[in-house]
Amino acid sequence: MSTQTHPKGTPMKNLITSGAVALATFAAGAALAEPGVAPLIYGIQAEQLEYRFGENDEELLVWDFDAMVGNDELKLVFRSEAEMETASNDFETLENQLRLQMPISTFFDAVVGAHASTPTDGPDRYNLVVGVKGLAPQWFEIDADLYLSEHPFGRFEAEYEALLTNRLILTPSIEVNMPFKDDIKAGQAAGGATIEIGARLSYDLVDRAISPYVGVNYEKSFGGTADLIEAGGGQSDNLSLVVGTRLFF
Repeated sequence: MSTQTHPKGTPMKNLITSGAVALATFAAGAALAEPGVAPLIYGIQAEQLEYRFGENDEELLVWDFDAMVGNDELKLVFRSEAEMETASNDFETLENQLRLQMPISTFFDAVVGAHASTPTDGPDRYNLVVGVKGLAPQWFEIDADLYLSEHPFGRFEAEYEALLTNRLILTPSIEVNMPFKDDIKAGQAAGGATIEIGARLSYDLVDRAISPYVGVNYEKSFGGTADLIEAGGGQSDNLSLVVGTRLFF
């Protein structure tokens, strides 16, 4: 086990902090509920909680979860995403967001919020987030966000749940990150997109509350971003096998 000290905090501390903020988001909304106001809705959903077994024996612990509280007119959402190397306990990525979400049409919500990126070795970055989230035709789940700061970038995510049986679900997904300005310290070059494609086959154990899955995930960077990654000794593409579970409660 590594004894290296990380000034930004230990992985366990970061995980506990993310969980504490999620619970605080949940509790704050419950405390603000008032009689006569639209019914309060709340929940915590982990879209990904998985191990990735990649090339060159790389193993990552990955999570992507939302904690939400609010009503049909306004929701407060805490989102946390991370990729942690299990060998070194370093966070390759660690992103936390606090977002407000409000309907703008039958199937789409507008999003505005704040975003913090604090990986173990990379620079800290803070952004204003604006975007949309909802269901596109054919029931594709869409997230499209702009992250605005000195180092702006855009992110587009889409996934689709294909029911093979009542319990067996195939979920293909794609995520595209596009830097709009060079951020050399973070290994990002303007126009050098990073694309992540995945497919996960899950089995619904308990009414969508617990759905273990297996799958594959492929990530590739292009252009100047790929050049920066390779110049730093990294790989610009990586294929991983994944094992994990979805959680909803």
